[in-house]
Amino acid sequence: MSNNVYIYIGIMALVTYLMRVLPMTIFRKEIKNKTIRSFLYYVPYVTLTVMTFPAILEATGSVWSGLAALVIGVLIAWKGGSLLIVSVASCAVVFLLEMFII
Repeated sequence: MSNNVYIYIGIMALVTYLMRVLPMTIFRKEIKNKTIRSFLYYVPYVTLTVMTFPAILEATGSVWSGLAALVIGVLIAWKGGSLLIVSVASCAVVFLLEMFII
């Protein structure tokens, strides 16, 4: 391996370490600002959404079947359906659309 690989690994390790250590050293007291607290509360949800949404649309043979599954899944979840029901219904929608329509 060339020396560049070790430099890249070292930089990645440093960045990862700083991302974990800096918040602990900068923010020693509890954060009381409501805006910052609400922002930090929603960061994991936004990150998960940003990673999941494109995968839903690109995982199927057609963007339209992925979009239909997303809409059905959101509607069932909104009505209080369990995760199992949402996933089975979304898979069924993709299967039916891919098999018979698209």
